[in-house]
Amino acid sequence: MDVALFLKALGALFAVMNPLAALPMFLSLTDGYDQARRRRTAIRVVLYSLVMAAVVLVGGRAVLGFFGVGVNDFRVAGGIVLMTIALGLLNGASAVHSGNAHEQRHQATQAQVGDVSFYPITFPLLMGPGTITSLIVLTGAGGLGGQVAVGSAVVVVLALLLVVLWFAGTIGAHLSDTLRTVMTRLMGMILAAIAVEMVAAGLLALFPGLGR
Repeated sequence: MDVALFLKALGALFAVMNPLAALPMFLSLTDGYDQARRRRTAIRVVLYSLVMAAVVLVGGRAVLGFFGVGVNDFRVAGGIVLMTIALGLLNGASAVHSGNAHEQRHQATQAQVGDVSFYPITFPLLMGPGTITSLIVLTGAGGLGGQVAVGSAVVVVLALLLVVLWFAGTIGAHLSDTLRTVMTRLMGMILAAIAVEMVAAGLLALFPGLGR
């Protein structure tokens, strides 16, 4: 397994999925649930996320090929998407973990009338454009070894996510706004750095003369 790619993927996926940033949304959408129902929801969220991640890892490059998009093209575009998310996290107002006003109203309705484990928690909260972009770009040139490394990072992040959501009530009661803010800003910086690396690598591959 490519350890360097595993660590890079771990940092990127943890930053963009960010279980601690997703926690307030999870608590809000499951408000009124008893502990057993909230934990069942947490398990479904992790399972849905795992299935979606597996589909992207296996079929992501095929989808790009179908549309005639190269990995390096997607790397540049994906880096820009991630930078947008990173800047939102740094400003403390990223829609990636809350959605826009219309989406928030829809999510509130969904929480009252149905199951929220797939929509909106798994998609688009956790497995949104940023996560999908990261998975496709990180596995773009790594072959089977790259898929194993990134897949392993996915499993680790989802395991951490399950722990956070399983103990959501307890963690939420003890997680201060200050710590949550610091973590969000830190993840934003990490994600911004990864986005810059993606764009730079993509541009150098598309325009080799830039490296001279």
